[in-house]
Formats: sequence, structure tokens, C-alpha cells
Amino acid sequence: MDVESFKTGTFKTLLDNNEDTSIAVRNDSIQIETHDSKEYKYSIRWVNNFEYVLKKTNPKTALDNTPFHVKITGIKENSYTFTAYYKGSNFRQTGTVIKISE
Repeated sequence: MDVESFKTGTFKTLLDNNEDTSIAVRNDSIQIETHDSKEYKYSIRWVNNFEYVLKKTNPKTALDNTPFHVKITGIKENSYTFTAYYKGSNFRQTGTVIKISE
């Protein structure tokens, strides 16, 4: 599987050091993520094949309005590892995204 195949489809995200998981459905411009029975909608903009930016479509707080940068750090079969951060923040999140369907 190449990096292009991660731009669309249905994905499961597993965060490092955390039991949380989420499911996301992504097309070329929108990502809809379900976490704890709540749905979140993001615009998605690919900077290059290994980096994209998520921004909530209906932000309610300053943090919701802050772009979330995701950098793909490794690819393995149907999954990729990532490091993510909010622009202007020291907060870092790492994990794995698994493609579960087209």
C-alpha cells in the first residue's frame, strides 16, 4: 500500500499510551471522526504526501479553531504511524492509523 491510498477511506486511529480509539471516514476534503459516540467534522488539507492539516468545520473554542498538523512518520502495509500537534503548541500526540476499508 502506498501513501496515496491513505488519503481516502475509513480508518481506525490508536493513540500511543492511551486506550482511546476513533474511527474516521475521509474523502479528499473532509474527515468525519467518531470518538466516544460523538462525531467531529474536519476539513483536511494535504500539505504533501506525508503531512496533512485538520481543522474543525464548526469550531466552538479557540482550540477547536487551531489547525492540527499530522505528519506521517512510517508506513507498514495497511497502516501508518504519525506525530501530530496543534499549531503553536508544545502538545504532541503519536499513534497509528489503520485503513479498514476503501
